[in-house]
Amino acid sequence: MKKNGLLYLMIAGIVLGIFSGWMFGNTMLAVEWIGEMFLDALKMLVVPLIISSMIVGIAGLGDIRKVGKTGFIALSYFLITTCIAVGIGLVMVNIIEPGVAVEMTGEQVPDKVVGKESVSITDILKTFVTPNLVQSMANMEILPLIMFSLVFGGVLTTLGEPGKRAIDFFDTVNVAIMKIVHLLMYFAPIGVFALIASKLGAAGGGDLFLAELAKIGKYVTTVISALLIHGLVVLPAILYMITRRNPIIYFKNVVGALTTAFSTASSSATLPITIDCAEKNNQISRKSCLFVLPLAATVNMNGTALYESVAAMFIAQMLGIQLGLGDQMIIFLTATLAGIGAAGIPEAGLVTMVMVLQSVGLPLEGIGMLLSIDWFLDRCRTTINVWGDSIGAGVLDNLEEKWVERGGKN
Repeated sequence: MKKNGLLYLMIAGIVLGIFSGWMFGNTMLAVEWIGEMFLDALKMLVVPLIISSMIVGIAGLGDIRKVGKTGFIALSYFLITTCIAVGIGLVMVNIIEPGVAVEMTGEQVPDKVVGKESVSITDILKTFVTPNLVQSMANMEILPLIMFSLVFGGVLTTLGEPGKRAIDFFDTVNVAIMKIVHLLMYFAPIGVFALIASKLGAAGGGDLFLAELAKIGKYVTTVISALLIHGLVVLPAILYMITRRNPIIYFKNVVGALTTAFSTASSSATLPITIDCAEKNNQISRKSCLFVLPLAATVNMNGTALYESVAAMFIAQMLGIQLGLGDQMIIFLTATLAGIGAAGIPEAGLVTMVMVLQSVGLPLEGIGMLLSIDWFLDRCRTTINVWGDSIGAGVLDNLEEKWVERGGKN
């Protein structure tokens, strides 16, 4: 009852935040600091949680051959679902054609994008490692921390008793972090209220939000409808076909993580709650949660990749540029790869957008048309990202169980 009561309070916080930000506009900036404190408190837990989770998770998998198989299954799931998401986005944007008859008002590259024009796939690959782990922790660069923790945890399993003591230490750290998460969740209703209210207030309230929505309403409709198809049809179908679990019950059990994702617009900040919901509510094994979810929060960006493909096509349609099948295949490949690998770069969504546009020669000035409404769509696509992560943990856990039942044989 206590768990459900907290969930209802979080939902009430989101609804009240939307209402307050809509009605009172800039006045709600007064509560922005409360939302920032809640978000910072979540982010404060991310680095120790990811390091301890990945070390314990990789150690829990045991045999290095099993690690390889588990990693292959996880990455295959990430790649397949991201490809499907991008494909849905491209189909929907070609059907609805949201950019047709829309006039581009901005003629300059937005300030948030300036300086990111030179980022390439090789730059993304370079983010897998870091010369300074402490600096990466300070900058919340998650990808190199995951790579280090995977290798470190794997090495600990080869050190016998000393390695086991170290793993037990990180296991204790992980349990302690999750206890802090439970304490922090008591403040979640206030935190999500402040985040939503202040963000909508910063956008000028309901009237200005509707005005911006009216300019590119078909674009917003395209993105959200594509996200809903992926989140309510494709991902539940994958869950049911592989695990035979009821998607509605599974969804209900992770609503806490999804509401947090919507309010924070950050898969990484939501990670502590995602792990808790998966393990406690959906009964996913701890080793699967600790291995899959930190990795997924960084590289499994279904919603983001879908959004990038729709945005690129929208800008092309708005400028009257016809993109053939070949160009759309390039968008498909670039959005898929960028969605998987770009999370280690600050403001990853903008970086991936730049990469996708440049891959087919579209001007970056078009991004300016999207920024006014991007804060809202960012929350929608992050929610789908976290939903996909949660289903990925269930899928991998089920496949692992089947593999163990067959005696671990291929």
